[in-house]
Amino acid sequence: MSTEEKPAAAPRSLAEALRRRDDASLAALLRSRPDLITPVPTDLTQLATRAGTRASVVRALERLDRFALQTAEALAVAGDPASYGELLGLLAGDDGDPAVAAALPRALGTLREQALVWGGDDVLRLVRTARELLSPSPQHPSPTGLGPSVREAAAGMSPGRIQEVVVTAGLASTHDSVSAVAALSALFGDRERMAALLDEAPAESVEVLERLLWGPPYGQVTADPAPRLRWLLDRGLLLPTAPGTVVLPREVALHLRGGRAHRATEPVPPPVESAGTHRPQVVDATAAGQAYTALATVEELLKDWDEGGPAVLRSGGLSVRDLKRTAVALDVPEPAAAFWVELAYASGLLASDGEEDERYAATPAYDEWRERPAAERWAHLATAWLTATRAPGLVGGRDAKDRALAALGPGLDRSAAPEVRHRVLTLLAGLPEGHAAADASVLARLRWERPLRGRGGAADRQDAAGQRTAGAVSGAASGDGDDLRSRLARWTLAEAEMLGVTGRGALSTHGRALLGAPAAAPGPRDTERADAADRGPGDKLPVHHRTAPLPVPAPLSPAEQATASAAAARLLAPLLPEPLDHVLLQADLTAVAPGPLRRPLADVLDVLADVESKGGATVYRFTPGSVRRALDAGQTAADLHAFLAAHSRTPVPQPLAYLIDDVARRHGHLRVGAASAYVRCDDDAVLNEILADKRAAGLGLRRLAPTVLAARTDPAGLLEGLRSMGFAPAAESAEGDVLITRAHARRTAPRTAPEPVPDGPPVPDTTLLTAAIRAIRAGDLASTAPLKAAGDGDGPVQGGELPRTTAAETLATMQAAVLTGEALWIGYVNADGAASQRVIAPVRVEGGFVTAYDHTADEVRTYPLHRITGVAELADEER
Repeated sequence: MSTEEKPAAAPRSLAEALRRRDDASLAALLRSRPDLITPVPTDLTQLATRAGTRASVVRALERLDRFALQTAEALAVAGDPASYGELLGLLAGDDGDPAVAAALPRALGTLREQALVWGGDDVLRLVRTARELLSPSPQHPSPTGLGPSVREAAAGMSPGRIQEVVVTAGLASTHDSVSAVAALSALFGDRERMAALLDEAPAESVEVLERLLWGPPYGQVTADPAPRLRWLLDRGLLLPTAPGTVVLPREVALHLRGGRAHRATEPVPPPVESAGTHRPQVVDATAAGQAYTALATVEELLKDWDEGGPAVLRSGGLSVRDLKRTAVALDVPEPAAAFWVELAYASGLLASDGEEDERYAATPAYDEWRERPAAERWAHLATAWLTATRAPGLVGGRDAKDRALAALGPGLDRSAAPEVRHRVLTLLAGLPEGHAAADASVLARLRWERPLRGRGGAADRQDAAGQRTAGAVSGAASGDGDDLRSRLARWTLAEAEMLGVTGRGALSTHGRALLGAPAAAPGPRDTERADAADRGPGDKLPVHHRTAPLPVPAPLSPAEQATASAAAARLLAPLLPEPLDHVLLQADLTAVAPGPLRRPLADVLDVLADVESKGGATVYRFTPGSVRRALDAGQTAADLHAFLAAHSRTPVPQPLAYLIDDVARRHGHLRVGAASAYVRCDDDAVLNEILADKRAAGLGLRRLAPTVLAARTDPAGLLEGLRSMGFAPAAESAEGDVLITRAHARRTAPRTAPEPVPDGPPVPDTTLLTAAIRAIRAGDLASTAPLKAAGDGDGPVQGGELPRTTAAETLATMQAAVLTGEALWIGYVNADGAASQRVIAPVRVEGGFVTAYDHTADEVRTYPLHRITGVAELADEER
């Protein structure tokens, strides 16, 4: 036997190329294309088949960056197979481009890793489905703007006409059309001869070629073309494809383009530029202030809906009128109100109550959330926002059926939202600390990283339905359209600022921790700027490593995200103001809270006074109505005096003390009960005053006794009517006791936060990948290993279909394998009727069962012999 090893033959198919990969390479493929592992393929042939399906290829193309996609597009218009040099020429042109030459190995490696390209550098092959999607056709022009080749365009021409074109172009006539087309293609691909031919062209004809040069390559002609068109048609520089339609052949266009397949190749990602510089302390303080405002806003929203929020629309969601009311109550624009409502919903703090008269209300989780420290409450909101698939920015828009999209309604889920949020914040984290990113540069970077994702409304709707077309791929040329990812990125930048993840456009320290990102490196001039005033635009700093794209980090796992959220809460906690236990009472019947108040103090003040203004300090105003509200809740005048004295850093003003005593003196003087309703008072003069008041006419009052009036209205209406007349009645029970009225906090049944809508199958973890690869390789061994037939078979047979042997042959082969320790290939049908093939090493055969080590499952299993369809021995060279 020769000691020299023969070089391995080139793989003849994608399946063969996959068989030559090691486990790490297969794991990288399944991690980048998780749809291939759902369910786990039985062998590598099935994996290759699945990798070439239309849906899977489109999904893989959508996840390519711009230069990797341009590489695939260039391969689609190159020969099949193409060499590395041919591919480099299509991307770099005749003059070459060092940046393209440096970036091409990475892009080609990405395509190979994702099984979109296979073969060596001298025989690069694009998978057939990807070639069909990216190759030029009249229905779906190539993103390169190139047309069909001479051979493809001349397929419908008559042999005589082809010979005429060849002769007019200055070539010798041939005996058949195939050699004539080959000669014409060789002429157009020869730079020197092609240049000489074009030197003879009239200027008007060259102008026609230039108009078709960068696409679309198709044009219309009449039955009697003008001389400038006739000159091109006679020499094959334009070829007819249909009556009245001509096309610029690919070879001609490539000559005129200098060999480039694209007008502009983009091997390097655009840098993320700095739009302004701020001291990190300013960024963190600003972000912390926004975080505090976010907590206050969510609490105010749910407090406003505490006794039952707006009704749920029949189609689901919040009505436009209720959204406007919420915006007015929160003193924010409607889009911001939609964001806060959706954030509370995504956090599991808000849900519909599920009652017959369905309304929105806080969940029991809201009460637990309120009791947590402020930093932990913020981390809960920020984590929910980061991972949610709902996009509040869509509220007010229209869906695919032209229906309005409502807040909290269906149709707001976009599976790309978490990925875009995470990526935008990661790009901000790549800037030096304290640097705010220019929005345009962030959007440009996202478009470079995923040029095919979310382009156009139709594509968005197809993505939501799980259906994609070739038009979504070939028509998504790189441009500046306002695609879904760009809109999600803009919303992310705005929402991160509102939520306090960023401050003044720069990522905060706790925002960086929320991503699980390492601490930022200081900028090149941060030291000399440490004591300088904040800078504005003009200092543009590109993100690091601008000459090569950084790998896009995957979002954190749930466990990793929980750890990152806890770290963010620890960093934010020292920046938030400590809750106060006091207010400042003033003589104008107001109280000023110079910061956030502790929960018990805030709850009592919310009942005792009305909020007049909010901001860094909250101003409360005491009114007769607010004091009466506190008395209705069971407080006495003495309780209120003691409460204010205990929590005020200033003496209780005399006007406030008089107000409390005056309202308390009149409170409960009148008693209202159910007759349908009655009013009683020990002072009949007060009742006379009520009867004499014209405003009481609607209450239907009449005297039953000197101290009792009856009414036609119910007690609640009677209470409201008397209060509007300036009295302070109190409700009483059937026993004559004063009823204490407290606001009833309405809560839904326990609800979980809405589950994010996944963007395709989840990325498999290491354990699943290891098991899947083991199973695929074992199944591949069973289906491809040379086998010896059991029984009387003489020669080896190739695995494929399930083996078929008699029960006696199966039993005898099993028993022999137990003695020899050899591995067998079996066909097996489980209890559900599903057939599979396995490679096993029998250990024991008894009682109608065989116990064996299953190489497919990598464990010892027991199989009933009656479910084994047949058995075959592995050929000697495979043992």
